[in-house]
Amino acid sequence: MNKPLVLFALSALLCQSFHSCKSEEHEKVGPTPTADQINLQDMEMYAFLHYSLNTYTGQEWGYGNEDPQLFNPSHLDARQWVRTCKAAGMKGIIFTAKHHCGFCMWPSDYTDYSVKSSPWKEGKGDVVRELADACRDYGLKFAVYLSPWDRNHPEYGRDEYVTYFRNQLRELLTDYGDVFEVWFDGANGGNGWYGGANETRTIDRLTYYKWGDTYKMIRELQPHCIIWNDGADLRGDLRWVGTEAGNIGETNWSLLHSTGEVPWTHLHYGAEDGDVWVPGETNTSIRPGWFYHESEDSHVKSLSKLMDTYYKSVGRNSTLLLNFPITPDGLIHPIDSARGVAFKKMIDEVFAYNLAEKARRNIAKDAEYCEITLSFRQPTECNRFMVCEDIRYGQRVRKFSLEALVDGEWVALKDELAENGDGLTTIGRKRIICFPTVTVTKIRFTVTDSKAKPIITFSGLYDAPPLTADIPDSGEKYSSRLNVFMVGSNDTPSRSIMIDLEGTRKVKGFRYLPPQGQGAKGIITRYSFWAMTDGEWKRLDEGEFSNIVNNPIWQSVSIEPVRTTMLRIDAESLNSGERAVYEDIDIITE
Repeated sequence: MNKPLVLFALSALLCQSFHSCKSEEHEKVGPTPTADQINLQDMEMYAFLHYSLNTYTGQEWGYGNEDPQLFNPSHLDARQWVRTCKAAGMKGIIFTAKHHCGFCMWPSDYTDYSVKSSPWKEGKGDVVRELADACRDYGLKFAVYLSPWDRNHPEYGRDEYVTYFRNQLRELLTDYGDVFEVWFDGANGGNGWYGGANETRTIDRLTYYKWGDTYKMIRELQPHCIIWNDGADLRGDLRWVGTEAGNIGETNWSLLHSTGEVPWTHLHYGAEDGDVWVPGETNTSIRPGWFYHESEDSHVKSLSKLMDTYYKSVGRNSTLLLNFPITPDGLIHPIDSARGVAFKKMIDEVFAYNLAEKARRNIAKDAEYCEITLSFRQPTECNRFMVCEDIRYGQRVRKFSLEALVDGEWVALKDELAENGDGLTTIGRKRIICFPTVTVTKIRFTVTDSKAKPIITFSGLYDAPPLTADIPDSGEKYSSRLNVFMVGSNDTPSRSIMIDLEGTRKVKGFRYLPPQGQGAKGIITRYSFWAMTDGEWKRLDEGEFSNIVNNPIWQSVSIEPVRTTMLRIDAESLNSGERAVYEDIDIITE
């Protein structure tokens, strides 16, 4: 295998930030990003805020006939939203100015179906204005979501509605200051109210909105605005990643083909031979739904799930768009807020200290070969590796290897979060490899396949601490590690979940979140809970999870505290299937 030359700047390897090698210019290879796309990717994380009449009806998609009188929050505080998002590490906010029901969160001149017909502030309020002003005050960027689909407007499906849609877009892009992104949902057409008539209307989502003219208007009104669009054959500046679960492919090219339909594989993994730069934006919610539902207060993503999402989005050459739904009172819920703040704190802790700074670096390179070796004077624990390309000159690296010298032997490391192979494919703006904690004397990174001479701007090695977060609704401390694993084989399906605590901890219980979704299999209905003590397994508790199939929410089990290094949850019975399945697991520690 040929190993092409890799250009490394020694100074770049020493720095904590991701500056490019500005002292040297390089030839561009393939499609490259615009300055605005680079600025967007540099944001890394920004927030979605979903708020509309759905918040008051319990729906995710309204029908367009909901009464505007329902909108009357008692404590709406856009500044609280912004403070929360900023504390959670978000660099900007995208707000649902109009969802599918057609209700406008600003007093649009083109419809009465808006906040001006609600009792909130006697019809004189403007949620978009309050949020845009708050974002400026706190230094966050502001953006809008405007649903192309409108289940309230009587002319939806006809040319008159496209004019209405553009008029509303013009309002949002001219009356509220700078907008860093405009988000067009891909959902289009279906049954609804449509101005008083309950009927079904369909449109050609690729041609109906005349996206070419709409894009031109956006470029004129907001030259630096990024366009997200999943419902057009005309490519936007960002792409959907094919799922709302919070992950993009471990192989991720920031490229698409400029024409034709986009298959799911290209949404999720990009197109290596694409001719336009369209990076992925990973959108997901901190709760199961996008809008607030009280029944989901126990379903807020755990810290371990949020960190998993971070590694599978920002750590895979994508941005992360994380949704915080607004409550009927007009606030971000305290559980969501606390979890978001803990998320930011954990990211800071993981990447607080680059172990590569205390290593001796050896860079071997010639016309066909390059590798970086980090050598340590003392055995050093590590479990995260980060590497970045200078995307100004294109995305080049196809594959790389990562090895550790452990007890005198070179051991190949793989990304433990990868769904396919070892996960060591593509880099892009940022790539984070997660592997089980190892004690090393050397780490070796090698580019093994590349489109052209790679330009690496940063590499870092880290030792992520155990995940801990205070859960506001109980006051107890939970500790989760990503090294939860199943025990079983092809002949003996796994019905045991093992948790390695990587050190002795005093355990007070556990929480189990079953798999979500209609017809989910592998839900544990009866359990036994075990701890490794004095080299033997000791049963700590057993019981049932009542009504867990019909109501698959977090299940909490408390025990007398015990000190241990290893835990096991056995499925004594399942609702269906042969293999125990979990959505998430938390360990309660003292």
